[in-house]
Amino acid sequence: MTGRAHRTPKAELTHGLAGDLDRRTLIRLRKGQLPVEGEIDLHGHTQEKAHRYLDQFLATSQMRGHRCVLVITGKGSRSEEPEGVLRAAVPRWLNQPANRSRVLAFAYATPAHGGEGAIYVLLRRLRGKP
Repeated sequence: MTGRAHRTPKAELTHGLAGDLDRRTLIRLRKGQLPVEGEIDLHGHTQEKAHRYLDQFLATSQMRGHRCVLVITGKGSRSEEPEGVLRAAVPRWLNQPANRSRVLAFAYATPAHGGEGAIYVLLRRLRGKP
C-alpha cells in the first residue's frame, strides 16, 4: 500500500439522474426551480473552443459559489446529425474527471430556458475558503 487514500471513481452522470443528490433537489433542478446563477452560450463555437469555454466557465462559477448554471448548446437543427454536436458532447464533457469533480447533476432545461437545447448544471459547493 502506498499510503494514499484510494478514491472510488464517481459514477457517470446522465440527464436528470444523480446518485449522490437528494431527490427533492434533483426534482427542483429538472423542473427549473433552482435559481440560475450564471449561463454560457456555446452556439457557433467549434467543439474545441466550446469544450475549453465550458471547462473555464464551470471552474469560475464554482469558485464564485454558484450552484446552478445554464449551459446553452442549441438543438443542432442545422446539422446533418440527428442530435446537435455540442448537445451530444456537453454531457460527455461534464463527465470528464475535472468537471465530474465539480458537477453533482445536470438536466435538460425547461422550455423557458431553452428546453433540450440547454442544460441546467448543479455544481458542488467548495469546502472552506481559498
